[in-house]
Amino acid sequence: MGILYLVATPIGNLEDLSPRAVRTLREARLIAAEDTRVTRKLLTHFDLHTPLTSYFEHNKLTKLDAILAALTEGDVALVSDAGTPAINDPGYELVKAALSAGHRICPIPGPSALVAALAASGLPTNSFLYLGYLPRKSSERRDFLRQVENLPYTLLFLESPHRLLAALKDLEFSLGDRQIAVARELTKVHEEIRRETISAAIEHFTQNEPRGEFTLVVAGKIKSEKQKWTEEKVMIAIKFGLKLGESPSALAKRVAEESGWDRREIYKLATSFQKR
Repeated sequence: MGILYLVATPIGNLEDLSPRAVRTLREARLIAAEDTRVTRKLLTHFDLHTPLTSYFEHNKLTKLDAILAALTEGDVALVSDAGTPAINDPGYELVKAALSAGHRICPIPGPSALVAALAASGLPTNSFLYLGYLPRKSSERRDFLRQVENLPYTLLFLESPHRLLAALKDLEFSLGDRQIAVARELTKVHEEIRRETISAAIEHFTQNEPRGEFTLVVAGKIKSEKQKWTEEKVMIAIKFGLKLGESPSALAKRVAEESGWDRREIYKLATSFQKR
């Protein structure tokens, strides 16, 4: 039983193709490529002569049987035009079919525009949500963004140059003027990462035509600070707590956390009220 290798290929700089990836592409029985013309250039650069077959969105179902048949004879390497295959491309269908047929799936890690943009964004990386390409129509984009507007996670999107400005405007309309990192042409000669507010990005790309492929990294929703309670509200909470039998110290700790008041101030009020 052959192994299906998921080989990450350069997103711009050819030096990013790992020695392990080169060896895997050389030793595979067959390479299934999103665009054979793009992949052939890569193979020529590294003097690789492995047979190629196309596997892309519009032939993914008709090609499945042929690629699975090749897997019964030996290893197959799956590549996309750039980056990690099976992420936001039809490779997912092949992975699913290969697993169902009992084949082992082996990832060969490497370049990823998403991870590169996130790591360099300056925004929180401990929890994030990748959402692919935004819908094409403005009304659909806004409906989609409404579903994630209250999430605290850093949000990642892909966008094409001709839709970038409209997407930024809908991001600002739906999410507010958050911090954003706009990354384009990562690892290429004209690599650029802009870190600013969404409104500043809109202003920049209104004056400068967007060029290249974009990865957008948007800050998640920040929890707003609690509004400090009025003295009247604090006194009501103190009276109610004492009536329920809370000690002044326990009451001071709880109400301080909820009200934004200083714990010592609340303790002083509670003990003063208790003496009455």
